[in-house]
Amino acid sequence: MKIGFEEDGQSPYDSGAQHARHVTETWAHQNAFCPNCGASRLVKLPNNSPVADFQCSTCQEQFELKSHKAKNANRIVDGAFGTMCERLESQQNPNLILLQYNIVANGVENLKVIPKQFFTRQIIERRKPLASTARRAGWVGCNILVGKIPEAGKIHIIKNRLIVDRTEVLEQWKKTLFLRKAGLESRGWLLEILRYVELMPRREFTIADMYAREPELQALYPENRFVREKIRQQLQVLRDQGFVEFQGGGRYVKTIASDDNYE
Repeated sequence: MKIGFEEDGQSPYDSGAQHARHVTETWAHQNAFCPNCGASRLVKLPNNSPVADFQCSTCQEQFELKSHKAKNANRIVDGAFGTMCERLESQQNPNLILLQYNIVANGVENLKVIPKQFFTRQIIERRKPLASTARRAGWVGCNILVGKIPEAGKIHIIKNRLIVDRTEVLEQWKKTLFLRKAGLESRGWLLEILRYVELMPRREFTIADMYAREPELQALYPENRFVREKIRQQLQVLRDQGFVEFQGGGRYVKTIASDDNYE
């Protein structure tokens, strides 16, 4: 895998946005590999394909590419809000590839993939309808709130211009595939609990620490009257999948990798 953009990958477009899209799509087609099966190249789908930009010819996983200049892009602009919600309900949404580029350095700074099982309604933000004077008046788009996705769902392929070992990428991908078996609401609960676990300031935490999140979860799921029971249930799933260890007496230890410095 090369980090730099090829000279012949330069686009004929005058628009900066079109130029960046052309260059990054060309780079992804030539360099990105499938994190599901490890196939060395992704096939570019026809322009304006309704769902995805690339597909693995080996395992058929599909990927949507979003390129950006900002290092910490916590909100990514996507397509129609209604279409996105329909995709989530049918579980037909593609995996998301986030590519942070540097045109001056002529290359990729960071590349990570977010598996589709991390997409829930909670991370989709409805945008305001377009004004009546717009060409598509009334059209409603959406944003993907990347900042609300657990870190376990952000699998780095290139991190700060350093290429991550392919075996590590494949292992991280496989670790969360169990989420695909869960329904949309069940997945939403589990991912919220996983995100709260990751946010714990120390590696060790207690069930009381998790109960402190009860008001937030109650606001997300106002019809549920058994929030604490759901918290314990999701922690059991995370324990079974190796994300936490139960120490007894309401105490837990994170086993998930993190860049945080614990006290």
